[in-house]
Order: sequence, then structure tokens, then C-alpha cells
Amino acid sequence: MQQPSPPWWNKPKPLTRNNDMSPSQQELDALASLEERITRAVELVMTLRTEKADLEAQRDAAIQELDELRSERKQVRTRIEKLLGQMDLLSGT
Repeated sequence: MQQPSPPWWNKPKPLTRNNDMSPSQQELDALASLEERITRAVELVMTLRTEKADLEAQRDAAIQELDELRSERKQVRTRIEKLLGQMDLLSGT
């Protein structure tokens, strides 16, 4: 003997949006969906371009700082070599 199905199984399924819409309404809905996706894509591209510009500026600043540090290191090395040369002169006499 088959058991009766619970009442919540017998509820009618809700109509989908496409079943109760005319073809022109479906096209408009599809167009609106496409428009929304394109708008989100444009916003994402704009955001990514801004982030790229910021990262390029950070990279350029880091390169400049690195060049300055290399120049400073070269100056320090030259001064130390000069001081060591003077110490050699003092210890040689």
C-alpha cells in the first residue's frame, strides 16, 4: 500500500519568469541582464585600471628608492675605502 505524500509535496511549483512572459518581455529581460553584466564588466575594468596605475606608481617609487640606496651605498663604500687607505698609510710609517 502506498503512503500518501505529505501536503508540502503537493504544492504547485512556482512559475518561472520565462514561462509567464511574452517573447518580447523575455528579450527585454535578457537585454537588461546583458546590460547589467556589461555595466559590471566596465566597472571592473575601470577599477583594475586604477589599481594598475597605483601599482605602477608604487613600482616607480620603489625603483627610485632602490637607485638612491645603491648610490648611497656606493658613496659609503668609497668613503670607507678612502679611510682604510689612510689607515694603511698611518700603519705603514
